Amino acid sequence: MTRKIIMNLAMSLDGYIADDNGGFDWIGGDGHSELDTSAQFSFHDFLEQVDTVVMGRKSFEDSTLDMVAQHKIIVVTSLEREDEENVQFVQGDIVSHVQSLQQEEGKDIWLFGGSQLTNAFLKAGIVDEFIIGIVPMILGAGIRLFDENDRMIPLQLEEYSVNEGLPILRYTKRV
Repeated sequence: MTRKIIMNLAMSLDGYIADDNGGFDWIGGDGHSELDTSAQFSFHDFLEQVDTVVMGRKSFEDSTLDMVAQHKIIVVTSLEREDEENVQFVQGDIVSHVQSLQQEEGKDIWLFGGSQLTNAFLKAGIVDEFIIGIVPMILGAGIRLFDENDRMIPLQLEEYSVNEGLPILRYTKRV
C-alpha cells in the first residue's frame, strides 16, 4: 500500500499561510466556543498517523520541531547541508524524492510547508489528503498558500471540526 501524502496547515480566510515577514504568530482561533463541534481534530492522533515530515528550508528554520522530534524530517533546500540525526536535506527534485519514499514501508507523509514546496506537490497532483485550518483572520497580504496557476483538483469533504472559531476541514481527492 502506498503511503499517503497529507498537506496539513493553517491559512487565513484570505488564503495566506504567513504574514509579510514570514511570521505565523497570528494563527489561532477567536476564543469563542459557541460553535465548537463535539468531535475535535486531534493533532496528536495526526502525528501518530505520520512518520515523515517534508518542509522547505525556511519552514525548517522558523519552526519548533519538538513535536516531530521522533519523525524523519526531509528539508528541501538549495543550500548544501550535512544531514543531521533525523533530518535529511535534499537538493533538487523533492517531488520525485518523496514519491520514492511513498513506495517504502512506513506511515503517511506530512507535507508541512511552505508555499513553493506545497505548490510543487499540487502541480504534480500527488497530494492525497488536505487538512486545512481556516484561521479567523484576514491578513490582506503575505505568503499565499495556492499559486494562481494551480491545476484544478476536485475534492470531497471527509470531516470537519470547529474549535474556538477555527474550522479544520479534511478533504480527499475526488475520484
